[in-house]
Amino acid sequence: MFNFLFNVVLWTLALYGFWEIIKIILRTYIHPKISSNGIYLIVAVKNEENKIEGFLRSFLFRLLYGREDNIDNIFVVDLNSSDKTPDILTILAKDYDCLNYTDFKNCTQIINTIADEK
Repeated sequence: MFNFLFNVVLWTLALYGFWEIIKIILRTYIHPKISSNGIYLIVAVKNEENKIEGFLRSFLFRLLYGREDNIDNIFVVDLNSSDKTPDILTILAKDYDCLNYTDFKNCTQIINTIADEK
């Protein structure tokens, strides 16, 4: 009897994990990198090499694996950092599709482009 219950729990968790993987794959291919509609999150940073990776990975983990399906575009704007913050942000932007790393000038151009689209 214990073996049967153990197998039922194990298969239930396996099917749930498989379903979550399918949802993540579909979300990745359905949503474009930058869309003209939606909610945009802009994070401005300057000289935060010790904190930025932990903050962004924690936030993205909650966002991607949580219930927040509304935010597809996250812009991390570097405000002329003099430490290794730009290098860290470049690596994180390659790891996460919803994360866009840019400087302040390019960010304002992107925002103006999105605002002008109808």
